[in-house]
Amino acid sequence: MLRALAGALAAGLVTARARVTGSLGPSGQAAAFALGVLSAAASWGAAVTLVAFFVAADLVTRWREEEKMRVMIATVPQAKLRDATQVLANGLVFVLFALYAMRHTNPRWSYAALGSLAAASADTWATEIGTMLGGTPRSLMTWRPVNKGMSGGITFVGTLASAVGALLVAVVGAIAFGLTTWRAVVVILVAGVAGALADSFAGDTMQTKRWCDRCREWTERRVHPCGYRTKHRRGISWLTNDLVNFICTGAGAVVAVVVARLVFPPR
Repeated sequence: MLRALAGALAAGLVTARARVTGSLGPSGQAAAFALGVLSAAASWGAAVTLVAFFVAADLVTRWREEEKMRVMIATVPQAKLRDATQVLANGLVFVLFALYAMRHTNPRWSYAALGSLAAASADTWATEIGTMLGGTPRSLMTWRPVNKGMSGGITFVGTLASAVGALLVAVVGAIAFGLTTWRAVVVILVAGVAGALADSFAGDTMQTKRWCDRCREWTERRVHPCGYRTKHRRGISWLTNDLVNFICTGAGAVVAVVVARLVFPPR
């Protein structure tokens, strides 16, 4: 009970900061608060790791933010405050596995939780760093150049950044969850990068893609900057980037469990 109350206080402070900085909308603030309370109810380690993820993600997102918006204006929907769907896509899988791990001694569930959050962190860092420093992104499947910000595009710098983002969660999470071995860090790191690659795969092959007949460009916007209403041409019409992020975190969790079993085989 005390831990949950402390978690509510910490979540309230983080949410208040997000409100002041304008990074979360009302529903996003509510979702972030709920995840914070639930993570604290699971364990102190889960709460610390989630806060570290949110703070780092906010900082890297705000890095050269206006430049990124100008670069991606033709590709991604107009910037808006993050809503509940976006927040839950990044943190819900982590919290659910953290709660499950609280009642089970098998560490695989802790690895699942941390693998999912490492994947969310890896994807965030890849996007935010790779967009500005990675040059022209290329399709993961065809290796053809794509517009900056287009889902499924990757760069070398972005891939390195994804490893840094995953490593952040791996180190903080391994310490916070009591997984005190370098092999635990490697498991979480691998899961995080794999989850980010799964995100790129799903974004390239399944996520909705729209076409502007006037500009002859692929985009994720319903209305292109030219004012033309775009048409759905590829992918699953209802599968948005937010839903692909659930695939990312889910893949990170699965890979973490599989790799942990290989690295730490049952006796």
